[in-house]
Amino acid sequence: MLVVVHTVTSGQRLLDVVRLLGADLRIQVVFTMAPDVFSNGVAELLIRIGGVTLPWHLAIRERFDLAICAAYGGIENLHAPLVVIPHGAGYTKLVSRRSGGGAVAARGVYGLSAQELVRDGTVIPSAIVLAHEAERLRLARSCPEAVAVAEVVGDASHDRLVASSPRRRAYRHALRVPAEQELVVVTSTWGPSSLFGMHPGLLRRMLSELPRDRYRVAALLHPNIWFGHGVWQIRTWLADCLREGLELVPPEADWRGVLVAADHVVGDHGSAAVYATVSGASVLLVGDAGDDVDSASAGGLLASTTPRMRLDQPLPAQLRRAAATHHPGRHAAVVARLTSTPGHFDRNMRRLMYRLMRLPQPLTLPTADPVPLPYPTCSPNHAAFQEHK
Repeated sequence: MLVVVHTVTSGQRLLDVVRLLGADLRIQVVFTMAPDVFSNGVAELLIRIGGVTLPWHLAIRERFDLAICAAYGGIENLHAPLVVIPHGAGYTKLVSRRSGGGAVAARGVYGLSAQELVRDGTVIPSAIVLAHEAERLRLARSCPEAVAVAEVVGDASHDRLVASSPRRRAYRHALRVPAEQELVVVTSTWGPSSLFGMHPGLLRRMLSELPRDRYRVAALLHPNIWFGHGVWQIRTWLADCLREGLELVPPEADWRGVLVAADHVVGDHGSAAVYATVSGASVLLVGDAGDDVDSASAGGLLASTTPRMRLDQPLPAQLRRAAATHHPGRHAAVVARLTSTPGHFDRNMRRLMYRLMRLPQPLTLPTADPVPLPYPTCSPNHAAFQEHK
């Protein structure tokens, strides 16, 4: 089986899938780094996990019994039955492609449009993994020829967040949050319209405005921020925030435990804010996704139903108001749009892969595991940080 890793984000998502094959001695898993503008950090990820790695130019010459990816660059060159999975909270982002003369094509949903899925009139994937039945209808509108290979499997992150919820106290302890404090997690996707792109001073403002005896602040930045600007640069930009007590979660740590630990999540149109609805935290959004998010997606529903944080007003009062109005089930509609097969991703995904490999499945039933403990990056006063600088 070939695991095609374009970015750190897609690689982390794919690891949720390949773990389903881990105990099967019949299957050799091989990794390759595919071409992508955000491939920075992928080589280090593959070294860290210790998998067998094949250079891209060799991977596209070999034949495999199965290949899996969570992005689309170069996939038409692979020689294997190919499974594509989403690398976020379903298929959310609207993108456009520019053609030679500068004309802009109609915006499509990334991962559901013919621009990614079809080459020379042929659908590239053997299976397109969907999280929800509603995505099949969206795919039928945008790329009807691909509906025949669509498979509603579910959402791994949803299932693992649910499985992790009993360990909330352990995740809070790992982030150094005492029981009497409320954890505010600031999440940002990447790009100029992201929270970090539009409001880079918000973290500093939170640290100065929020009473330290009541609140702890943590930040989850999209891996493309870390690897687009460089790990050193992000740590340097936020060094003063780290000195003031910010818990900055590095890109190699599992982000989902941070959401389980959170009391409040302040986010943008990225997937982390959508997944925060599963963890039960109160959610406030900053800014407007505009035309970047498909209104039919879980992210689009969150954007249309969730209150905004007003940056022209004091922050503590807004968090108190969010806590007072929050209740279990407030975001039930968003959670319901994340997956139409809750708790069944592992079972459905493994069945799909073994079917394509034409192998009988192991007799054991796979179950969603709690995610590993998160950990913050070291502070500027830490020796490892000084050495890194």
